[in-house]
Amino acid sequence: MTDFSYALAADGVATITWDVPGKSMNVMSEAGFAELNGLIDRALGDPAVKGVILTSGKKDFAGGMDLNVIAKMKEGGAETVFKGVMQIHHILRKIERAGMDPKTLKGGKPIVAALPGTALGIGLELPLSCHRIIAADNPKAKIGLPEIMVGIFPGAGGTTRLARKMGAMMAAPFLLEGKLSDPAAAKSAGIIDEVVAPEDLMARARAWVLAATDADLVKPWDAKGYKMPGGTPYSAPGFPTFVGASAMVHGKTMGVYPAAKALLSAVYEGALVPFDVALKIEARWFTSVLMNPSSGAMIRSLFINKEALEKGANRPAAADQTVKTVGVLGAGMMGAGIAYVSANAGINVVLIDAAQESADRGKAHAESLLEKGVQRRKVTPEKKAEVLARITATTDYAALAGCDLIVEAVFEDPKVKAEVTARTEAVIPADAIFASNTSTLPISGLAKASTRPDQFIGIHFFSPVDKMNLVEIIRGKATGDVAVAKALDFVRQLRKTPIVVNDARFFYANRCIIPYINEGIRMVAEGVEPALIENAAKLVGMPLGPLQLVDETSIDLGVKIAKATKAAMGDAYPDGAVDAVLFAMADAGRLGKKANAGFYSYDATGKREGLWEGLEKAHPIAAAQPDLGTVQHRLLMAQVLEAVRALEEGVLTDIREGDVGAILGWGFAPWSGGPFSWLDMIGAAKAVEICDGLTAQFGPRFQTPGLLREMAVQGQTFYGRFGVAKAA
Repeated sequence: MTDFSYALAADGVATITWDVPGKSMNVMSEAGFAELNGLIDRALGDPAVKGVILTSGKKDFAGGMDLNVIAKMKEGGAETVFKGVMQIHHILRKIERAGMDPKTLKGGKPIVAALPGTALGIGLELPLSCHRIIAADNPKAKIGLPEIMVGIFPGAGGTTRLARKMGAMMAAPFLLEGKLSDPAAAKSAGIIDEVVAPEDLMARARAWVLAATDADLVKPWDAKGYKMPGGTPYSAPGFPTFVGASAMVHGKTMGVYPAAKALLSAVYEGALVPFDVALKIEARWFTSVLMNPSSGAMIRSLFINKEALEKGANRPAAADQTVKTVGVLGAGMMGAGIAYVSANAGINVVLIDAAQESADRGKAHAESLLEKGVQRRKVTPEKKAEVLARITATTDYAALAGCDLIVEAVFEDPKVKAEVTARTEAVIPADAIFASNTSTLPISGLAKASTRPDQFIGIHFFSPVDKMNLVEIIRGKATGDVAVAKALDFVRQLRKTPIVVNDARFFYANRCIIPYINEGIRMVAEGVEPALIENAAKLVGMPLGPLQLVDETSIDLGVKIAKATKAAMGDAYPDGAVDAVLFAMADAGRLGKKANAGFYSYDATGKREGLWEGLEKAHPIAAAQPDLGTVQHRLLMAQVLEAVRALEEGVLTDIREGDVGAILGWGFAPWSGGPFSWLDMIGAAKAVEICDGLTAQFGPRFQTPGLLREMAVQGQTFYGRFGVAKAA
């Protein structure tokens, strides 16, 4: 079986069709590159061939590189990686030069890329080496170079070609941010050349090939007198661009993401030399990034592990549990969000609330999100009407009779949840699954209100539901496999990423993020400079400092959680020093962003202005301040040790879920690949050394878990001991 096929028509146009067997989306493999190389040689060497169309036999062009190619290259070390990347450059450069005379730049054969749909990563780098890119007018298609999102950068010429085609400034969003565009936007940006009706794609590609001249085959950077759009680093117009880009990269990455800096270096250095030398520079920087532990960890967590979980890596063996109709109890912020994403995924929704006005308001939330999509031309008016028609907003529990899944999203009050559970189970089918969207209450306790605890499960969405990709599925003590399978199939329908954890207070995500917030607040009480706390967090890769995070989630919610936790733990409750700060803020009406007053100050529009000046008056700054490393270790270990304890106690059963859940759920330092990847990066022995030092200075909350100490003694890593797959 082959990845590419070849056909030569009577008019002399050869068509190379990419169609990887057994996959819904084309991905490039080592064998695929070899096939493509051979077919290009065949076309260029055949006098009967006038030109080539490169297209796909699938609805999309390609989703990127098979990461097994990268993993195999990495096994051979940096030299193997560099040679492998240069081989790819050789193939794409062969396409670009297309057999033309290197001196006269004449006599080549036109090669056009005809894209029926999505073209990502190598799926765009390959077309960029062709002489023209024509895409079908498909609004759902995504075109771009998203490699930076998983810790690498476009290393098959995409970085060099896009920067030279568009200029560094115009290319920056597509390279440094991984921005994706539909075909129309990609043409407007100058990434592709034409957009045509889908039914005209191949005819237009053929017509272009037959009409192409020698001049059409010469890329700008191969032409005499080429000047980079926007200027080179040492030109008057280009210098500010590169200085600004450097500042932007450092501002956004805080120096902890190696790929962004390497990408910018490849563009900067490549702009100063001829094109083929620039490709070699790009290959060297790509090799450097690929051999960096951070990039390997990001690829593993954000691509390999994430994809495995989305495909049901931990799904119990059970019949298909595709959800047809979901009942959502509670039309508040969470319930309305769940209703929207469900209807948008093609699932019928019954949205229940105590008052019809509230139910209607919940449906209106979906309408407002869809209308924004219409205004941005991402959603058609017909699609909007279709999605809204799937949502029935009502107060009548009898409307739940046809639901095969219920998601309860009412107030975080066990009594209220028990009442709606009983009312719902009185009308839903006997085989329906009941899920609670609680973020903190143990599922096993809530299941006591159910007459069928084996069909009771937790499905914890994160806010805002339409934007947050992680869903935490909580298996109670009595939860059966069918309920777990149902929850996983539901999340797959929503195209979100699930993790499955066993029941415990705060489950996994909140269990780890609450200590992070608390550690930041505790340092405020100690007199640590608030700006030091916040910046230390950002400099180690956290998207938000702990004080900003508690403002975003609301201080009164923190108070509510603290009181409930103290009631449950009694004398063992460890966070009295935190409560002294938090409760005083709440009593003063500083409830966070929603009140325009919290640890930060806000203007009348809700824009954050800076840390609240009164904080230092309430909690005077200590004369001696801790060093940056100590603050960072406190903030990181507060989270990481809870992740280890969750694994030790069986709340987590798969470290892949621990890493993916941490990054997607609360933004744990994505550069690290997650808490377990970070521990593997620094080594268990070093982690124990840090914990022992923190314990001696700050107390037992940093005490080294037995599992971590055991691994340090035995010289083990988490992925070596618990990993399902090899590191990327």
